[in-house]
Amino acid sequence: MSDDDRLAALEARVAALEKKIQHAATPDPDTFWALEGLIERVGDPGAVMITGHAALPDGRVARWQEGAAVAELLDSDWSPHAAVLAALAHPARIGLLARVLQGACTAQELVRIDGMGTSGQVYHHLRQLVAAGWLHTVGGGRYEVPVARVIPLLTTILGARR
Repeated sequence: MSDDDRLAALEARVAALEKKIQHAATPDPDTFWALEGLIERVGDPGAVMITGHAALPDGRVARWQEGAAVAELLDSDWSPHAAVLAALAHPARIGLLARVLQGACTAQELVRIDGMGTSGQVYHHLRQLVAAGWLHTVGGGRYEVPVARVIPLLTTILGARR
């Protein structure tokens, strides 16, 4: 083998190693501990996951974890989820959800919040949030975010911050 061939082979090996290291390493393992755990459990093309733990002001505790393979998500029809996402697409509804997460509220209490609109508007938004599953009614005409929706809601807001 000539020196040129040996050099070319060595450069190819180094390039392959650099590519492997680039894909395997993360900038900060302490930051990406959850991601590293997910990578250990699934192969390519990967998976996504939402998880969290939240102690709410009303004493309820939300603990949630859900994941799906990337291929499953990319191959599925997203349109059935449009209404659930659209229910979040209004500043008043986001405000109502944020307020309700701080403790179950009646519509009357929510109407008194500055900038929330008329009672008719508040009821309209509450109906949309209930229909989409982001809220449900509890005794005494009070509203709360179902525990199973708390972490998905918070992760949706977190994702929107990117």
